[in-house]
Amino acid sequence: MSTFIVEGGHPLHGEITPQGAKNEALQVLCAVLLTPERVVIENLPDILDINNLISMLGDLGVKVEKLEPHTYAFQSDSINIDYLSTPEYIKKSASLRGSVMFAGPLVARFGYAVLSKPGGDKIGRRRLDTHFIGINKLGADFDYNPERHAYEIHAGSGLKGTYMLLDEASVTGTANIIMAAVLAEGVTTIYNAACEPYLQQLCKMLVSMGAKIEGIGSNLLTITGVTSLHGTTHRLLPDMIEVGSFIGMAAMTGSDITLKNVSYGDLGIMPDSFKRLGIELQLSGDDIIIPARDCYEIETFMDGSIMTFADAPWPGLSPDLLSVFLVVATQARGSVLIHQKMFESRLFFVDKLIDMGAQIILCDPHRAAVIGSGRLHSLRATNMVSPDIRAGIAMLIAAMSARGTSSIHNIDQIDRGYENIDKRLNEIGAHIMRVSN
Repeated sequence: MSTFIVEGGHPLHGEITPQGAKNEALQVLCAVLLTPERVVIENLPDILDINNLISMLGDLGVKVEKLEPHTYAFQSDSINIDYLSTPEYIKKSASLRGSVMFAGPLVARFGYAVLSKPGGDKIGRRRLDTHFIGINKLGADFDYNPERHAYEIHAGSGLKGTYMLLDEASVTGTANIIMAAVLAEGVTTIYNAACEPYLQQLCKMLVSMGAKIEGIGSNLLTITGVTSLHGTTHRLLPDMIEVGSFIGMAAMTGSDITLKNVSYGDLGIMPDSFKRLGIELQLSGDDIIIPARDCYEIETFMDGSIMTFADAPWPGLSPDLLSVFLVVATQARGSVLIHQKMFESRLFFVDKLIDMGAQIILCDPHRAAVIGSGRLHSLRATNMVSPDIRAGIAMLIAAMSARGTSSIHNIDQIDRGYENIDKRLNEIGAHIMRVSN
């Protein structure tokens, strides 16, 4: 376990390029299991969760070749299905939530998969019903093995296309079902499907591999199954959560930075939401320029009521960004209500922000009211422990703007989602030291 020692109060200057999208990478890496042919994926971020998933693919028998620092080739022509029954696989898959998306490709291509209760961030309940129900409707059977604490999935007679209305627009659930349906016999219709840009990217990749998917970008997908898929080359979008994190850092530290190649058209309402926090964003080509400003003022709604930011399925605001919005609001002028609807434990890190001098009222597990001080009461340094990826980056943003030197422990959580974040920020003016414990 490592620690960041952060000396606050240093403005950032220069350019920074967002990494490849973590959440897209988790989906498309699982999709390489759908074909025995070579698949090349470009712009993969060098982060713990992605590297662990690539390692698991290698354990399954996938041939993995690193072509460039962020480009890999995969070939799944000799999968070891027996490995799914080993204690090693059960343990590894339980520690990495992204591995839940192995189920769809494996059951579609081989008629068998094993699904353990997955890990990931400690942010409350993250149910798997959408995965289970969707793949079950395609004709697979789930049997729980109490000794392994895992589900065995069988589709002996093959998967069959069907109609389904998802009870929630789960991103990973939709991805899993899509990857199962592309090789199912007949037509599958998925209503209330998730439709965020990264899922659209998965669909486009599958189409380039020979899949037949209609309605990409909408919440109604029609998939006509094919007998096999071929190889392809796919490039990841920039990570919109990292883009949002950098915007928050610039605002909190009064910095003048340029975010390069952000794929602005895929950011949805996120830029406008930051503008409602009073942050100035200038678009130059596909770059975002955040000019240095001494203060920023939170808007109110047209009727004068307090501004509220709430997460919602795409095209709503991503729940991964609310931690950033919360910490940025502490140094704005005005008040805001942060409503985290999807996860009940993601706001519990605010006690550390309160220790730093932030004026926050935690109303309940889902809502926090932030009274922005407009920098009249600068945050003060403290010691913190990162409970998850997004809370960790919010703590880092707070520490970078605080007076004094802060410590953030358990930064392995941050490393799961942000590539060499200390090195990249130090190059543009931050003072962050990594200490191995």
